[in-house]
Amino acid sequence: NLDRLDSDIASLTHQADPDEIIRIARTSMFVDRLPGCRQALHRVARDALEVGALTSVIHANTLLAWEAYQTGRWEEANQLATAAGELAASRGYELLRWNAQAVTTLVTASRGGPESAISLADEAIRWAAPRGARQLRTGGIHAHVLTGLAHSDFEAAYHYATEVSPAGQLAANTPHALWVILDLVEAAMRTGRGDEAAAHVRAMREAGTARISPRLALLSGAAAALIAPDEGSSRLFSMALAADDAERWPFDAARVHLLYGERLRRNRAMSQARAHLTAAIEGFRRLGATGWEARAATELRATGQTRPRTHQHGLEALTPQELEIAMLAATGLSNKQIGCRLYLSHRTVGAHLYRIFPKLGITSRAALRDALRPQAGGVA
Repeated sequence: NLDRLDSDIASLTHQADPDEIIRIARTSMFVDRLPGCRQALHRVARDALEVGALTSVIHANTLLAWEAYQTGRWEEANQLATAAGELAASRGYELLRWNAQAVTTLVTASRGGPESAISLADEAIRWAAPRGARQLRTGGIHAHVLTGLAHSDFEAAYHYATEVSPAGQLAANTPHALWVILDLVEAAMRTGRGDEAAAHVRAMREAGTARISPRLALLSGAAAALIAPDEGSSRLFSMALAADDAERWPFDAARVHLLYGERLRRNRAMSQARAHLTAAIEGFRRLGATGWEARAATELRATGQTRPRTHQHGLEALTPQELEIAMLAATGLSNKQIGCRLYLSHRTVGAHLYRIFPKLGITSRAALRDALRPQAGGVA
């Protein structure tokens, strides 16, 4: 029950039991609520270390590593996971050591280092399989999925993604099934399995994945855009990227920009394609995701442009209402908050934003401040 979980997370400020904090955080992990647990987990790690409760320290730092991975702080994720793994190894806690190393494995796969990622993933799978450590094994398979996608080995990516969750259903009792929803649809479309991709999008809609979290709304929207006809895909991609908090998940946002840019290039909308591919390259570069950056750069070259360019802003193209919405969004207000101020629905605000972005020559909410600076002295 997500409402109950949100209530539990809100209570963490006053929660003193480290086991309860770790339980709530672990439950939060696959539904993208770990950022709300960060302060409580830091408190557990600090206090547990002072009293020698090392198991709690390991659990807390591993969960903090996952939170750092999800939100794009990958160096921090590796540091926390390494510290947790070394502490677990020093006490002979093998499962806890492998759980910590799983973060490092996924960071390596996300960066696109094929040999090291595959080695780490296979090592985890070999250890986990005979011991029934299902989630650890599935995490290793997920690393294979990401490695395949980063290097355009879509057949391998599809094979591994369907090991996590069969096409057309979200596997029960498999939390990673939520994490591979876009991976599976992309790999299916790239390998000529359009029916399987469409079936998986239907399963996502029936399960209501977009309602679980903003990150899953971003991934679900992009998956739906991939199977949509050309006239509908741009609207779906743009709506996904215009949603609240899309840029809070920088790896996922960069991937959606890449997919959108690829679709636009195939439709010969070269100018728009370059904007989104540039956003993807910049996002991957900030993360150190070299494999993904190379894939996006190859796609950008196919548009006839060899390197990212600075966008030209077009404030004069905005209507008065669009300018007002853009300025409010640039201050950090959510679509719902903007809607309350302007007596609009949050969906209408989102629709305005996806029309505003191309007019300003930007591709994300995060770029609004700079785009508006010449005319928005009140945006601080």
